[in-house]
Amino acid sequence: MLNIRHAGIVVTDMKRSIDFYTNLLGFKIEKNMIESGSYIDNLLSIKEGKVNTVKMSLRDGGMIELLQFINNPELPKDNRLTDIGCTHFAMTVDNLEQTYNNLVMSGVRFLSEPQYSPDGFARVVFCEDPDGTFIELVEEMK
Repeated sequence: MLNIRHAGIVVTDMKRSIDFYTNLLGFKIEKNMIESGSYIDNLLSIKEGKVNTVKMSLRDGGMIELLQFINNPELPKDNRLTDIGCTHFAMTVDNLEQTYNNLVMSGVRFLSEPQYSPDGFARVVFCEDPDGTFIELVEEMK
């Protein structure tokens, strides 16, 4: 393995999610496309799939991929950090207090206030995107 390429996040409202990830978290849209046809159907094992895919990046090259399934929507499930499988992705921030306050003022839901890790290496907090996907925000203490 060479690196982690991106995290894929299924969303229910692409416009709302683009607004969240660009305006609140600072991602930049690299590509916005509608994918369909035999490639998508075979790859995802679905029939007549149609998905709006938006690839986004940060300054350091970290990427996420937002996916809104148009023909095969699934109802959102109750999401918990203790679920089996991928439950969240983490982002490093420069100033957690400022980031936390800005996001709170924008109505973003948090599970707690920022906490220091037991070893004192970082301050950490979890928030949710508009569909309830957990995002861990980490400020490394220098």
